[in-house]
Amino acid sequence: MGQIGIWQIVIVAVVVVLLFGRGKISELMGDVAKGINSFKKGLKDEDTETAKTIDQKASETVSTTKDQSTTG
Repeated sequence: MGQIGIWQIVIVAVVVVLLFGRGKISELMGDVAKGINSFKKGLKDEDTETAKTIDQKASETVSTTKDQSTTG
């Protein structure tokens, strides 16, 4: 008792397919895939934006340092 066997998994899978149908399950999996792709794209965009911000601040610091060294 307490362990899930292969027959319990098969029975649950059959019940799920009977309740929701194959079309609904595939549609749901498609939506999940779209969500995952959107999440990955958002992370990539955030990393790119962060890198641009860091590069911009670094260039501002370098230009400020150059301006101070030429005037002083």
